[in-house]
Amino acid sequence: MPAPANKTPIGAILIRWSRRRNRHLPWRAARDPYRIWVSEIMLQQTRVETVIPYYRSFLYRFPHVKDLARADLQSVLKIWEGLGYYARARNLHRAAKQVVGRADGRLPESASEWEQLPGIGRYAAAAIASLANGERAIALDANARRILARMSAYRREVRDARAEHDLMECFQSARGRSAPGNFFQAMMDLGQLVCLPRRPLCAECPVISRCESRKRGIQNRLPVRAKAARIPHYDVTAAAILRSGKALLARRPEGKILGGMWEFPGGKRERGETLPACLRRELREELGVDVRVREKLIAVKHAFTHFRITLHVFFCDRMRGRPRPIGVAEVRWVGISQLRSYPMGKADRIAAERITGLR
Repeated sequence: MPAPANKTPIGAILIRWSRRRNRHLPWRAARDPYRIWVSEIMLQQTRVETVIPYYRSFLYRFPHVKDLARADLQSVLKIWEGLGYYARARNLHRAAKQVVGRADGRLPESASEWEQLPGIGRYAAAAIASLANGERAIALDANARRILARMSAYRREVRDARAEHDLMECFQSARGRSAPGNFFQAMMDLGQLVCLPRRPLCAECPVISRCESRKRGIQNRLPVRAKAARIPHYDVTAAAILRSGKALLARRPEGKILGGMWEFPGGKRERGETLPACLRRELREELGVDVRVREKLIAVKHAFTHFRITLHVFFCDRMRGRPRPIGVAEVRWVGISQLRSYPMGKADRIAAERITGLR
């Protein structure tokens, strides 16, 4: 996508436009690689307006990589609670420990070094290196793919191997000699404010005259994506077992989804099971206890990236057995007034708030 003769390079146009927009985002002024790293991880699959308060709280609690490395995982997960995709927090914590343990807090200086840390893939490594170190790495996320596919009227599926190569060439051509970090931020602004996934605001685009799909009237049909698979739904049960002002919680194994988070114990319903039968089976398998399932407390719908659930929470009475961590990392009786101190996923947090409100 070379710039036509006698015309201002695309990168320069985008950077000038981005500066005029002057988005006051808390990480924009950051030159500290640690702060840039935190922002890039938080922004993965998460809207900017959602990230801002979490970013500020996280850096207030962990202002330096050494503070994050010294923290226990539970405090990190608690700060992260509600932001979702909790593997990001676990990997950020692991990576901080590695940085402090191996390099005494010295952060990587190149994309290849960043990519060696847990939770940092090719895109994040390139983004951090371009913003923090001025490296001319190429960062392709969904925003960049969408913009470049529209500008070049690219008709292949944007996530196949050939597209990766082609769009990286487009990225490099559009950036030209522009400062890598400034160009990266300008691309993010364009993707978040103008070149939207559906119904792009072409009239506001600073490079509309360079957009091939707009010229052909096909911008709403690009980029080409593979047909999304049907998203499955699961019914999940959980037990609210209360005694003497306390509730029984279980901590999920770190290798699983929501790893390290606390929950009301239970699990996924199998084909042909009733919800109470499912809950009794799960509590025997995970905690080694038999329960009597009583009335339902709440049903909460929640969506993950690749599936959806309805969490059915029942009051239960423990009949036999002492709770022990068989299929979970830990079990604990927690004072109802202390439930807010334990990091939980969104569905369990809603259930916890309902229980707290019953007191």
